[in-house]
Amino acid sequence: MVVGDFPIETDTLVIGAGPGGYVAAIRAAQLGQKVTIVEKATVGGVCLNVGCIPSKALISAGHRFEDAKHADVMGIKAENVTVDFSKVQEFKNGVVKKLTGGVEGLLKGNKVDIVNGEAYFVDANTIRVMDENSAQTYKFKNAIIATGSRPIELKTFKYSKRVIDSTGALNLTEIPKKMVVIGGGVIGVELGTAYANFGTEVTILEGGDDILPGTEKQMTTLVKKNLKKKGATVVTKAMAKGVEETDNGVVVTYETKGEEQKIEADYVLVSVGRKPNTDELGLEQVGIELTERGLIKVDKQCRTNVSSIYAIGDVVEGPQLAHKASYEGKIAAEAIAGEASVVDYLAIPAVVFSEPEIATVGYNEAQAKEAGLDVSAAKFPFAANGRALALNNADGFVKLVTRKEDGLVVGAQIAGPSASDMIAELGLAIEAGMTAEDIAMTIHAHPTLGEITMEAAEVALGTPIHIVK
Repeated sequence: MVVGDFPIETDTLVIGAGPGGYVAAIRAAQLGQKVTIVEKATVGGVCLNVGCIPSKALISAGHRFEDAKHADVMGIKAENVTVDFSKVQEFKNGVVKKLTGGVEGLLKGNKVDIVNGEAYFVDANTIRVMDENSAQTYKFKNAIIATGSRPIELKTFKYSKRVIDSTGALNLTEIPKKMVVIGGGVIGVELGTAYANFGTEVTILEGGDDILPGTEKQMTTLVKKNLKKKGATVVTKAMAKGVEETDNGVVVTYETKGEEQKIEADYVLVSVGRKPNTDELGLEQVGIELTERGLIKVDKQCRTNVSSIYAIGDVVEGPQLAHKASYEGKIAAEAIAGEASVVDYLAIPAVVFSEPEIATVGYNEAQAKEAGLDVSAAKFPFAANGRALALNNADGFVKLVTRKEDGLVVGAQIAGPSASDMIAELGLAIEAGMTAEDIAMTIHAHPTLGEITMEAAEVALGTPIHIVK
């Protein structure tokens, strides 16, 4: 300890101010704890600054451009529609600034002490926070690790000016003429779609059998159809081998069907997954147990094997979702306060902001059967819904997975416009133990997309009105 470094004492110390950390800090403060939150970069974490929020702003702008060019069917014609990409970036940055400023205000309003710097564990109740100029020791009763994750870098695709990760893709100053995307997961598909809407010639290289691994084929088929409409190319079972940078672009080499291919582009976006930020925290100093993938092992209250230290979000097992991190943050804060809160992931939704949007919650048919449930599936198409037709956006369906014996809703899948918003009703249905009959008996406003959920429930009951049984 340096001379003059007197330890600052706090009840709960949170490391990382992303959607897991800042939510945990606020909930802990609400429960009467003295809270300190440590952030080495910007409040809001990856999600608000270089992830969920800016990507949705970019996707939204891409939709507006696409709509302006293709509204002829509604009798609306616009000539010479152009994009000022600097203005798009200005809009995106403005959204980010509002939200990060709002989060900082929420932390301060809840009397959370915000500290900038990098945290290193000294022991089970002590950390050191370091910045460029100084170091400070903090003593805590409990700590919550919420340090998130970072993009995986491939050895043959080192990041550079032209080989970029998702952060780089969000901050381009120009619309590329051509872009190669390595990895057809959520990030690759979302950003690939956004740039395809702006007119970029996009090629997605996916090593597996299909894009969006783990997603039902009925859904991925719709996404691929829409990507093709935009002039994008999807190559599956494609192994990216290497990249050669030129003065103004890249040449990507990949292998498919045993043959080596080359493709030129302005940029190559590498989106092959993310790894947890657990390697520079001094966890070994405290003896915190990790999995082989570097994830922190936790119990149902997000507590590690060291009783005073908790972990949430991308540093623990499970899907890397901002809302999962926020949920776990609340559980950890409540557990520290002595409450009996435990995690329950059955009704955790997952969303892809592709075209069409995809949203799932609970079990799909295969997962339900693996869990030993006797289920049936009921599907209703967007094409039979008046609101979807009026939006000129009728691709997709709502599917309910219900238990045969009593109609209990155990899962749902939606592909279609506003799927990201519609999935909440079905998450609530699962959480509340509702049946298909409960949903069917709930009067839904007309004409709305929400009616499709009611109609799917009626299909499950064998009494559909707007499709022939």
